[in-house]
Amino acid sequence: MSPTLADEDIEKLFSGAPQFFARNESHFYGAPHPSIAFLFDEELEIRDLTDHVQIEDKAWSSITAWPHLTRDIEHDAAARRQQHDRHKAHFHVKCRERPNMISMSGLEKGTMGYQAALELPTGDSLEEEQFGFESLGTKAKVIVDARDQIMSPNGMLRRLPEPELLDRLRRNSEVYRDNDLRNRTAVETYKDLFHSCMRPTSTVVDQANHYSLNNQIRALLRCLGVANVWIDFSRVEWRIRLGQVLWGENDGDELDDDTAIHDTDDAKERAEEKYWLLMQILLATELLIRLDAVTEGIEYGVSGVRPIDVVHFERAASQTVKWSLLLARSWLDNIDIVREDDSSSLQQRPPAPRRGSSWLAALASKMTNKHHKKNSVPPYHFTIKGRHGQRQVDGLTHFAKKLMWPGIDRYETKISENAQLAVEETPGRRASSLSIQSLQSNCGAWDITCNHGKRKGRAQAQRRRLAAALHESGWLTKSYVFGLVLPGDSLYHYLMATLLENDTEAMAKLGPFANLSGGFVYSGKSFWSTSCIVGRVLAAGKGAADCMGWISTDVLPEGIEDGWLTIEVEDVAEDVAQLGKKARLWGKKKVERESSILGNGKENFIKAADFVIPHENKYATPPPTVYAELLSLDLTSPAELVPATPLSEMVPTPTVEHCTKCPELVSYPACLKFFVSVGGGKEEEFVFPLMYDVNFVTAHPCAPSQRVRVVKSPASPTALQMKSFGDVAGGGSRCRFRTGHPLHTFYEFTVIHISELVQKPRTTLAEFLVDPSLGKGGTNRVLVIDCITGFAEQPQSPAFERIMTPSSSPILDRKGSFSAAARMHLESQKRQFGSDMEIMVRAMCAQRGWNAIISRRKRSCLACAIREAGALAWKVIVRVP
Repeated sequence: MSPTLADEDIEKLFSGAPQFFARNESHFYGAPHPSIAFLFDEELEIRDLTDHVQIEDKAWSSITAWPHLTRDIEHDAAARRQQHDRHKAHFHVKCRERPNMISMSGLEKGTMGYQAALELPTGDSLEEEQFGFESLGTKAKVIVDARDQIMSPNGMLRRLPEPELLDRLRRNSEVYRDNDLRNRTAVETYKDLFHSCMRPTSTVVDQANHYSLNNQIRALLRCLGVANVWIDFSRVEWRIRLGQVLWGENDGDELDDDTAIHDTDDAKERAEEKYWLLMQILLATELLIRLDAVTEGIEYGVSGVRPIDVVHFERAASQTVKWSLLLARSWLDNIDIVREDDSSSLQQRPPAPRRGSSWLAALASKMTNKHHKKNSVPPYHFTIKGRHGQRQVDGLTHFAKKLMWPGIDRYETKISENAQLAVEETPGRRASSLSIQSLQSNCGAWDITCNHGKRKGRAQAQRRRLAAALHESGWLTKSYVFGLVLPGDSLYHYLMATLLENDTEAMAKLGPFANLSGGFVYSGKSFWSTSCIVGRVLAAGKGAADCMGWISTDVLPEGIEDGWLTIEVEDVAEDVAQLGKKARLWGKKKVERESSILGNGKENFIKAADFVIPHENKYATPPPTVYAELLSLDLTSPAELVPATPLSEMVPTPTVEHCTKCPELVSYPACLKFFVSVGGGKEEEFVFPLMYDVNFVTAHPCAPSQRVRVVKSPASPTALQMKSFGDVAGGGSRCRFRTGHPLHTFYEFTVIHISELVQKPRTTLAEFLVDPSLGKGGTNRVLVIDCITGFAEQPQSPAFERIMTPSSSPILDRKGSFSAAARMHLESQKRQFGSDMEIMVRAMCAQRGWNAIISRRKRSCLACAIREAGALAWKVIVRVP
């Protein structure tokens, strides 16, 4: 009879095994928070294992609101200083983007992590558009009325002249960096706020001190929380349009993100909306520097505000207010406003930047404010400058090098020259050679959600599609180089747009209109957004590069010249049915129960016989070797292809009336062709259409336990005896025979070799999952696709089943003194894998509509991948060598 396992045995057995959770966090809005933990391990090498890559550059840090470190901190003094500043006491805005953008970049190229996979169906892109904000110009009447009310004599705000507004923003930046507010009296800060910017409120919370920071904070919270006044940056469409409001031009700056928001060419309307955005930023910075002062005062015991008051502040802040605070933090960290006299600026023309100098730090946006009083001071303007220009350009060149951008050696010089043109341009004039004249012959936005000319409704989608008009040093460039980026995928679009806008050769070949959710061919390479299924599939190839939401590859579409591409693809029906409130993540107990290390067993009655060690390569006869070679990527035009409908025809604007030609972006179905040879036989040609918009997830790395060996029971080949030996912390007693983690018999799986899958193109997933002994498939059964074509003969010892010996690990050969956990940590960070075989298996998943977990041998064991599939409720695991 198999013995019952004690808690200590279970801890040893599942040491190094990730466990999957979904828990509510009261201070965060929306769906539960997915997480992974190694509950039985204290070693940092194990606890630090992740299924995603680190953010590689400080310039990209703004992509997420989650706490994180960037790789460049270790060797970048400026990055270390900024990280040190962030460790100072400051108010922690409990607001996050969804999905977690760190998790959107999985260890396997073209994949995401566990957290992003669960959060994507509940993501920010599913939120409805903000009511009344359908234009970059004048808003709906309800918005105009609310704004009139808030600035009326009985309202909360005074209407500041724009020079005073900008000057207050400038002073707030100084206060923020000098940490000056807590050194000033409450009376001073009260008068500064209410005597010039806001109107005193009759509602006072702190009766003991009418001038207290507590009362000031409450008033600011109420003001920023007023409905129908402020832009709600929890809506993804406004995060990317932030820069368009600040720096967009009257003509040719159109952007299509599949929303109802339309452009305006009325300069007065644009100026008014810019004013309201700057007012929102001003109030948010006023609030944030007060919250920072209070937080620091509590930390050092010198604040008159109690910790419970901070809790009340958090509860009083709506999602709109919290996102305004994130914007305020980004503004204060990255933006400087400088007041300059026009006369002096005309006399002193800035020198041309040297190569390698801080070329974009000088890129400026001038807001001229001229006073026409008699005998007044000379006219002046305020200049918005980026504080970290060199950091941002370094991040841009890093991005270009990672993607192996054509002509990268010449790129830095080019963008320096283009930046100088941007610095010298005057307000209202473009430096771009692709300026208004060319834009008027090509309207600036088009429908990218078309399907054979029939526009799809604005249904919920996991990923927003985006198209934009590009200009040399346009608003997309300014958004990136100033560092004014809010959490979310907008940084992906900014990086590629900035790269293109400052490469004149690329702009000349590709044109000024970009489908930033599709792909393009340029100079012998193709580049694909990870929002596009072609990118996610081709990323599995050898030599492909994956960086910040973009894939580059040498695979070119047959017969396609340089230009932008849109891929026609269908949504997976199961994914569409599980969006929003129907998403898997809301069933948090089910997520944990169906991925539990104990299966459906009861905690005090777990036996060794309840577990097996799963393998992907246990066959009665060894499977044949499969050879696959990618022949081509074909974008085949349907027989009755109708060009995409220009957005300008659906949302007429004054600009459209002057257009003589609108861009036609054709949507292509994509397919991949392969030569496939099975068992050394004749090569056959296989074609796999990329029909469905499937996703891929990196199986979370695990570390095999060094305290357990597996012994076959003579009575039953499935009953396992767990023998503990050695101390994991001790270096002398080390397990000779290591194995993957056990799997409870509750979990069911079917293994199919890639050779069999290729030869069964019409077999459905349900048919693959049928248990031959029962004639039906279990609800928790998963399909394991074995792509490990070179099989080593396994030892047949009657006592031991040896999965991997120390000498078989290439990491151990180099780092012989490292622990297994340290070796696994190093292995988990590698991304230099890929083959035509891996492209082919992803293409088959896209053809059949299968979301799949990519589990790489020696990085994660099959048992942990099966449990992760249970957490995600996915049915396919791809095992790769």
